[in-house]
Amino acid sequence: MTVFSTTATVSQGLPLHGQKADPAKTLKSAQSFESMAINQMLQPMFATAEESDSMFSGGAGEKQFRPMLVEQIAKQMENNGGIGLTDAIDRQMLAMQEQK
Repeated sequence: MTVFSTTATVSQGLPLHGQKADPAKTLKSAQSFESMAINQMLQPMFATAEESDSMFSGGAGEKQFRPMLVEQIAKQMENNGGIGLTDAIDRQMLAMQEQK
């Protein structure tokens, strides 16, 4: 069993106390969050895809790799404009970091 330090996760989202906010890191985090949100919205759509065992189906391999396919689709959607969450999340994270 591995024990992880919780200091990194506890300090996220809290004021930086003397450190400067890094807009590039914040924007990247906001983009990652939007990509994850899109991924979660797409999962049910792909879960209902026809899973027949016909000659042209992907079989067990398709079932295993489908979550990775959905993740890459979500990343591409976010890279091409997404659903508009990135800007709002980025502004809110920067505002939270600037609090004293």
